Amino acid sequence: MCGNNMSVPLLAEAVTVSGTEKETAAVIFLHGLGDSGHGWADAMTSIRLPYVKYICPHAPRIPVTLNMKMTMPSWFDLMGLSPESPEDEAGIKRAAENIKAIIDHEAKNGIPPSRVLLGGFSQGGALSLYTALTCQQQLAGVVALSCWLPLHKTFPQAASNSGNRDMPILQCHGEMDPMIPVQFGAMTSEKLKTIVSPQKVNFITYPGVMHSSCPQEMSAVKEFIEKQLPRI
Repeated sequence: MCGNNMSVPLLAEAVTVSGTEKETAAVIFLHGLGDSGHGWADAMTSIRLPYVKYICPHAPRIPVTLNMKMTMPSWFDLMGLSPESPEDEAGIKRAAENIKAIIDHEAKNGIPPSRVLLGGFSQGGALSLYTALTCQQQLAGVVALSCWLPLHKTFPQAASNSGNRDMPILQCHGEMDPMIPVQFGAMTSEKLKTIVSPQKVNFITYPGVMHSSCPQEMSAVKEFIEKQLPRI
């Protein structure tokens, strides 16, 4: 297969920020509910490394229960934003397979999974965590911003075949987040420590930050990407 994106639906439309030299690594970054890949492609461009390719796919448009069934970009259906909310199990698993298809496509084109880092914000961060923890190939790490672990009650069992029990995770959260309370982020962090080596989970909170990113967070993300995807 020689780089044909059409067989990977999410890649055909994705915003890709190419490296300025030979690409030896990739970051796949997933946006939040109702958003698109464009904003995060801009954010990635501001912290880019010259040998890294940044792929920011767009979620499909689906009716979202939480928003009165309005159709909007969403990786899977959302019924609520609390740890006890019912979840769209089939949709979450299907979305994770679509992200794994991007990882497989990159591998066929010369970037092995061990040089791929997954990341995302809010619902996108949730999907990046779920995808990495259920992925058989070993990945470079996960950046999980303002998010949670979907289907958390199925873990650690759901990760039994995962190649990522020793994977570094950078989890960041605004302390004033009104959408996904920072306590939900902290519970997620504790859960993650039961799935991967606890010392690999780094949970950073930002005072005064709401459901958004901030410059300090982006510099932590850049540092993490540089550490997990060094130049080779």
